[in-house]
Parts: sequence; C-alpha cells; structure tokens
Amino acid sequence: MALTEAERSRMTRAGLNLIQQAISIYDADLRLAVWNDRFKEMFDLPERLVTRGASFAETIRHLVERGEYGEVEDVEAWVTERVALAQAFEPHYVERRRANGRVVSIEGAPLPMGGWVTVYTDITGTKQQEDLLRARSESLSDQLLSRAEELSATNRALAATNTALEQAKRELMEMEQRTRLTAEMMPAHIARVGTDQRYTYSNRRLSSVMPERATDILGMTMREALGRHAWAQIEPHFAQALLGEGSVFEFTEEVAGRRIRVALTPDEAEGGVRGVYILSMDVTEEVQARTALGQTMKRELAAQMTSGMAHDFANLLTIMIGMQSKLARMDLQPDALALVEATKAAVARGGSLLEKIASVSSPREMHPAPTDLNRLLADLRLLAEPSLPEHIALKIDAAPLEGLFHLDAGALQDSLLNLVINARDSLGATPGEIRLTLRAQKETWIEIEVSDTGPGFSEIALRRGLDPFFTTKGGEGSGLGLSMVYDSTKLAGGQVRLANTRHGASVTLRLPFRRLRATWEPTLVVLVEDSPEIRESVRDMLTELGHSVIEAESAEEALALAHLPGVGLVLSDIMLAGDRTGLSLLDELRQAAPQIPGCLMTSLPPGDPLRQQAAARYPLLAKPFGAGSLARFLDPQEEATP
Repeated sequence: MALTEAERSRMTRAGLNLIQQAISIYDADLRLAVWNDRFKEMFDLPERLVTRGASFAETIRHLVERGEYGEVEDVEAWVTERVALAQAFEPHYVERRRANGRVVSIEGAPLPMGGWVTVYTDITGTKQQEDLLRARSESLSDQLLSRAEELSATNRALAATNTALEQAKRELMEMEQRTRLTAEMMPAHIARVGTDQRYTYSNRRLSSVMPERATDILGMTMREALGRHAWAQIEPHFAQALLGEGSVFEFTEEVAGRRIRVALTPDEAEGGVRGVYILSMDVTEEVQARTALGQTMKRELAAQMTSGMAHDFANLLTIMIGMQSKLARMDLQPDALALVEATKAAVARGGSLLEKIASVSSPREMHPAPTDLNRLLADLRLLAEPSLPEHIALKIDAAPLEGLFHLDAGALQDSLLNLVINARDSLGATPGEIRLTLRAQKETWIEIEVSDTGPGFSEIALRRGLDPFFTTKGGEGSGLGLSMVYDSTKLAGGQVRLANTRHGASVTLRLPFRRLRATWEPTLVVLVEDSPEIRESVRDMLTELGHSVIEAESAEEALALAHLPGVGLVLSDIMLAGDRTGLSLLDELRQAAPQIPGCLMTSLPPGDPLRQQAAARYPLLAKPFGAGSLARFLDPQEEATP
C-alpha cells in the first residue's frame, strides 16, 4: 500500500531521531526545514526555534545571548557575520568548545536546490581520550603529536570535501540525464563529430530525420552513417566548419526524397577547431508549403502585371475584328476577301490565347479533397482512350496505394489528361505506347509518371518546356499546356520533372504524400472557433454525427485540451482569437502529438494566401457548410444528405 505524504514525513522524522548526531537543514532563505530531536536537546533550544520556518539569524542570536560563543561585545555584528557566511553555502568542518565545556564537531554541505545540511557530533569523549594519550605518552615527541592532530584535521576536511564532490557528481549526472532526455525528445538529429569525421555524440534521432539510417552511430564515420549521396552534399560544408566557418544549408536526400536542413557549428578551443556540432531537421512539409505559397504569390504578381495589358489587348482585338468586318462588306477581290478571313481567324485565335493567359495568371482556388488514386486513374482511362488513335495504346501501371489521399482530384486529372494529349501529339502517326505509372516514395511523395515511346524531348525542350508560351508545335501550340501542369502541381506543394528515357519522353509529377483516414469513427473532437454562434452550430452538427465535443476559442486553449485522453480529432477555424492561427495550431500539434489528426475550416476568400497555404497542408472545409457537407468531409464514404 502506498504511503501518504504525512506518513512518509513521520517515518523520516522517526529515522532522524534515531541518529545520535544532531541534524539541521536550512533552506535558501535561511529558514529551518528539517531537524531532529537531538538538535533541540544538544543546544537546549526553545520550541519557537525548532519549528518549520524558524529563522537561522534568530537561532544564532539566541545562542550568542545565552553565552554559547563566550563573551561577544557586538551581538548584531556577530549575527550578521554568521548569516553572511551561511549565505555563501561553502562546505566546512570545524570543532568548537562550547560554553558548557563540551566539544562538538560541525560539518556542513550545501544542497543543490539552495540551503545547506549540518551534522553536529559531540566529540567530548574523543577529545578526552586524546588528552589522556598526550599526558601518558611522554615518549612521543610534541612534533609527532602535532603532526597526528594535523593529519586528523586534514582527514576530516578531506572527508567534507569528498562529500561535496560526491554531491557535485550526482548533480552533474542528473544534469546530463536531463540534457540527454531533452535532446532525445527533440524532432531533430543532434550530434557532434570529431576532426576524424567520426561521431562522438548522437541523440539517436538520425533514422527519424533520414529514413533507413542506423540509430546507434557512435564511432561511425559520417559517410558510413549517412550514405554516399548525403555525405557528398554535406562534405564541402563540413570542410569549411573544420576551418572555423559555420553554415546552414538544405539538400534532398535520395532514399525518401525528404528535404533536410543542416546547421554546422565549429567546436572551437584555444588550440583550434576540435570538432563540429551538427543539427539536422526534416523540413519537407515546410518546403512543400513554402513552394505552394510561393507559387500563389507568383500567380498574383503575374495577374497584376498582365491584367492591364490583357484588357487593352482585348480592346485592340475588338477594334481589329470590327475593321475586318467592314472590309469584308466592301467590294473586294476574292484574294483580298481571303486575307480578311485569315486575319479574322488570327484575331479569334488571339482572343483564345487571352483566355488561356487569364487562366494561368488569375487566382485559382485549390480544392483538395479525399481522393482514391486508383479510381482516379480508372476514370482517367475512360476520358483519355477515346481521344487516342488505334495505333497508340494507353497502359496504366499503378502500385497499390490503399486508402484516400488529400489531393485536388480535378486539377490532377486535368494535368494528366494534358500530358496524355501531349504524348499523343508527340507520337503522331507512329505506333507506340503511353504509360502512366503510379508509385509512392517512402510516404513522402506520390509520383505519377507519364512516359511515351516517341522521339523524346529536345535539349531546349528539357530546359524550357515548363516556361509559359514555349512550344515545339509551331503555330499549332499555345505553349501553355505544360506550364499549366507545372502551375497546378506547384500550387499543391509538388514538383514537375522532365526527362528522356531509353524509349522516349517522361514527365513526372511529385505530390505531397498525405494519406487520410477512410472513415471517422465516433470520437472526441476538439472544436476550435472564436465565434460562439458558429461554434454552437458546428458542435450540434458534430454531436448529430455521433461525436463528443469539447470547445476552445484560441490555439492555446486547444493545445491544452488536445492532450486529454481520448481526443481523436482537432477541427479548427484558420482565424482564431489571439495572435495564433489554426494553421500554426495544427503545425505545433503535429510535432507534439502526431497521432491526433487535424482539419481546418475557413471563410477566407479563395485567393487569400493563408487559405492557399492551409489547403496545401491540411484538409480544408469552406464555410458556410451544412451537416451533410461536414459528414462527407469527415467521412468521404458517408452518403449524407445536405
């Protein structure tokens, strides 16, 4: 049976009372915290000075006034001096003859949390034996006796010093354990490497930052622990760190395609650099979000630059069409009429081109939703095959990716159709094959490759294929197809790569791997919304769906509630009370409790950068919404009515 605090205190006091020495412990404020009965008896102290919180200064004053220290002229000066010595908390050992003739040894040691412990031992009997030995040992020289006394005093001082050293050792070990525990809990790899490139310290987090690496890497070289490719990225910076120059840089490791940020700090001493401290962090999601936000900002800038010119150009095209129509009504020769019709066709094509420019540069809202990739590719086959001639085959090679993913299915399908059409045009009349390959890279990226058996990309197409208006189709192409694929993919936080294979051309789309749960079982939901009216409405919807709900109106409140047992979901508005947003709330929750999923809701307009950034990282539900929309958002398989 566990002891109560009162029982434990009584047992401790009983044990202290069995000790023959007197013991006192004063805290950092010089107040009595712990003592035994022997302390009271030895110095004949009144009850007020042997109670918890009794003042050390008052105890000294009482002893001085009673003559414990002999004749003292200035009592207050004496007390002040003793208090100053006590506040220094230095380990000490002294022997003192009391006014009653008894001799006591006093041994004190500071405590790590402040204050000190003192042990008082009555050594009167020991001193009497020493005096008797001195009287009866006339054959012993005074020098030998003096030496023995010095040695005895030295041994006692050494014992006090050893006690202090042991205490310091325990404190250092506890500090090291706390430091190591803190380092182990950080979502980053912290290490130190000597000048020989071998690890002398590691917090055992390398494998969580760079997958498929060893955990215990002490004594290994950096090349052995990181692998050839990662070491090749770090080696030049490490060489500079050994010269005393720190650096922060990023690289993409090859195993999982994760983006790694590395900080190198030289370990410098008087003799030069002794090694390098290394901090490595996985910033893949940060880079994906930064890419999406950067693409949004570029689109907004492009829209501002082109909107005015497009407006004026459209007016010019309208004037040109009107003038050509007047010419067509005149009595012109057949050759001239043909030129008029050709000019009108060119103007019409210019109008179509303006619409495509607007679609590229104007703000476009992403619509990420739970998406079944295998079903999306099956639907894509139905859409694409009718546009392919009989001599071109469409093959789909999809690795099994079970579950649902957070993607803009419409934008992805448009991009893939665009790539299939481009591959068809590349093959032309030549029999061949278009292949779509779906695979996952270490649960970091979803890769979809569209390849063909055509002639491949030219050198200039590999360099400029993603640039707006670049085309290899001459007058037949607008040069906006691949550019729109690139734009859509970058908005989702992904990447586009053009390459040639042994058989033809290849375009690879990389999208962030964000798997969603296929269904939400009834769970405890933390609802974060700063509007009481909206919070009440959404709470009622959630309870109708079978969920339990606890409410918060700020990120700080939500983080405290998220750690309660049983929490299975955090649903937050983007804009909250206080300085923090729902996006920063879910980012911190992902670090502190990655097992708890998070979703966002918002009434921000589609072109708002914060909304674009949030949609690229978390499931997002636009306001206003009803119970049916919320049900389908939380459970895509739910056939709820609006």
